[in-house]
Amino acid sequence: MKAKEFDKKFDEDKDDILDTLDLSTAKRPNQTQKKINMDFPVWMIDSLDKEASRIGVTRQSIIKVWLAERLEEIAANKVLQRANR
Repeated sequence: MKAKEFDKKFDEDKDDILDTLDLSTAKRPNQTQKKINMDFPVWMIDSLDKEASRIGVTRQSIIKVWLAERLEEIAANKVLQRANR
């Protein structure tokens, strides 16, 4: 299907465009997984486990979320610093 035809189906909202997509091959950019191993002090693991349990997620999930938040914060600060120059 050509892009124009796909756009027309989307705009007309007559057909469900999801039926025209092969989602089995869909990939999210920058979401490829790579395994790493890290060593943490016991006190840190205990604290991570308590917090993860408190909010109902796994230790791995809380580590990922906290790292992502921190990296996004760093990126946002860099953008602000460039804008203020």
